[in-house]
Amino acid sequence: MSIFLDTIKGKKCSRPPIWFMRQAGRVLPSYLKLRENYSFSQLMLEPKLAAKVTLLPVYDLGVDAAILFSDILVVPQAMGLKVEFTAQGPRFEKPLKDIANPMDVLKIDLSFFDYIMDAIKIVNKTKPDDIPLIGFCGAPLTVLCYMIQGLSSNHEFPDATKFIFEKPELTKKLVTKIVEVSKHYALKQIEAGVQAFQLFETHAGLIPYHIYKNVFLYAVREIGNAVRATGTPFIYFPKGIGNGVKDMTTDIADVVSIDWQNSISIVRKQVGNDLGLQGNLDPRMLLANKNTLKNELESYLSFGSKESKWIFNLGHGVLPNTPFESAKFVVDWVKSINWNRQ
Repeated sequence: MSIFLDTIKGKKCSRPPIWFMRQAGRVLPSYLKLRENYSFSQLMLEPKLAAKVTLLPVYDLGVDAAILFSDILVVPQAMGLKVEFTAQGPRFEKPLKDIANPMDVLKIDLSFFDYIMDAIKIVNKTKPDDIPLIGFCGAPLTVLCYMIQGLSSNHEFPDATKFIFEKPELTKKLVTKIVEVSKHYALKQIEAGVQAFQLFETHAGLIPYHIYKNVFLYAVREIGNAVRATGTPFIYFPKGIGNGVKDMTTDIADVVSIDWQNSISIVRKQVGNDLGLQGNLDPRMLLANKNTLKNELESYLSFGSKESKWIFNLGHGVLPNTPFESAKFVVDWVKSINWNRQ
């Protein structure tokens, strides 16, 4: 039995399940200890280490689901682009903005993902039975932005947005390739044993929603359809999508993850009761004092008391400077409070 998977199916549970985006990272002292001896790349590339890091939040924080320790930029790597993970963030050796014919440099090698499948298999052999493993990849707009821009230091992605507006036909061709590789990657993760899958569109708000809807949402739907055809739950996280959240339906995903800029109660009224929701505590609240944090958590009690299709999470990933004690406090609070579900 898994409270996480049961909630996605709409089964009434005594409380919402909880996990955090970016939970396997710098918030954990055990992870920082590993980083004394291994680089980020080493932890990701060595299956035994990746499996170990994947499960750290389960044991250290007590979350209800694990998410694969990897990165959204493995898809560009499988497409032939070289990426270095530096202390300042990922950096592409040659971003697409500097290449005259971007389609010509894409050399797809799907065997690149093999080490990740090995990590998934190790996780499944060692994890608790009631803890599902979530697989993931980056959504097409977000992945394309990194491929074009080449680095993550400017999250406005000025060169990437310029490229998308100036070269719509080339953009569509690149998106088609990203979808092709992402679908393969998602299905391989499912075959290896993940029990749910999340698509991270971290930069959905980068371009006007009507353009996002016309150019990128079909690609999200295509990846989601491939995942859901296997019977695997599909979670979609369109951070910054704003009013576009009203268009989220069960045709797109089983669960939509909501960022902190939206009221989750209002979103529920906008999307109806069939769609699962996830979120949406502001990750900066974990930097506040315990009383402020507790008051914010209590603001979810009314919503959570009548919501059987809601997963408690943050509205984005855990921030690097988050105190471990705050993250643990949130998990313990969610698991111990009376949600008054009849």
